[in-house]
Amino acid sequence: MDITAFVPLTTDRLSLRLFTPDDAEDLFAYQGLTSVARYLYRPPYTREICATVAAERSAVTSWGAEGDKVSLAICRRQEPGVVGEVSLRLADARSRQAEIGWTLHPAHEGHGYAWEAAGALAAAAFDTLGVHRLFARLDVENTGSVRLCERLGMRREAHLVENDLDGDRWGSEYIYAALAHDLKRDR
Repeated sequence: MDITAFVPLTTDRLSLRLFTPDDAEDLFAYQGLTSVARYLYRPPYTREICATVAAERSAVTSWGAEGDKVSLAICRRQEPGVVGEVSLRLADARSRQAEIGWTLHPAHEGHGYAWEAAGALAAAAFDTLGVHRLFARLDVENTGSVRLCERLGMRREAHLVENDLDGDRWGSEYIYAALAHDLKRDR
């Protein structure tokens, strides 16, 4: 499927669109933060990495093969700039299972943007892309994402103990998942 057939997605307050190379500085504003990278099990991105990532994400237009990933810039509809991102990765094409993720600039947390954006992308995953099961993997210490998963109507299916190494720190993860009928659609 051509992603551009259903993107951009809009909500009352947000527009979710493909990244452009011009978004590199906005991307760096949050992806370059240690506090953000911590929950992604990697070092903060540099400006150079953000420039490459923004360019790569702008070129993604297809969905359907295992491993395909789309990342959408979260933009407030009446204001310039990118405040975060939501992503979808096709983990298993045959069983139509996809992983959803989100990252928000800390300055924009607490306004419901991540929930609104993730809910819109989850709905598109089920309704447009034909996903059967949607799941999220998150650090157990990321309490904001735990609350977001639960607010979306996802259920905790697993607790993986010390399953990922971030430098010297072992991290544990929760796996949350939902089927189409589980998703709360009252965004």
